[in-house]
Amino acid sequence: MILGLTISQFTALHVALSLVGIATGLIALPAYAAGRWMPRMTALFLATTAATTLTGFLFPITAFTPALGVGIISTVVLATAAVALYGFRLHGRARSLYAITATAGFYLNLFVLVVQSFLKVEALNALAPNGTEPAFVITQAIVLAAAILLGWKTCRQTPSFS
Repeated sequence: MILGLTISQFTALHVALSLVGIATGLIALPAYAAGRWMPRMTALFLATTAATTLTGFLFPITAFTPALGVGIISTVVLATAAVALYGFRLHGRARSLYAITATAGFYLNLFVLVVQSFLKVEALNALAPNGTEPAFVITQAIVLAAAILLGWKTCRQTPSFS
């Protein structure tokens, strides 16, 4: 049991937080890149993406894994985004710092979604059972390229909302 939930219930909560983080990121970050500020959507994006990362640390851990590494990086990235947004209120370089770190946090959530999809969805797993096959690598490359493009547009067109 984790937080009073069975492992399967906790996993469902963790996945739901992740999917909400991805959905809200798909709305908040492109809007930010286009100069539209959505404070509630942005807060929900950051909160659910951070909650996804933090709940990941509550699963039974027996050794250091790549998932833990991603979680540690994501924690630092999302904390930096929150400080840039709420601490520095996107003034000066904090605008670009937020754009980069929020996009990186979003990408890490998408990265894990792709990994888990190829592990858990039978049709995808059949295409890439080891996670090194072209279908997996191409999918991750597309996700990375899309995140880089979004991050570039967000930094390039980062508006000031003060």
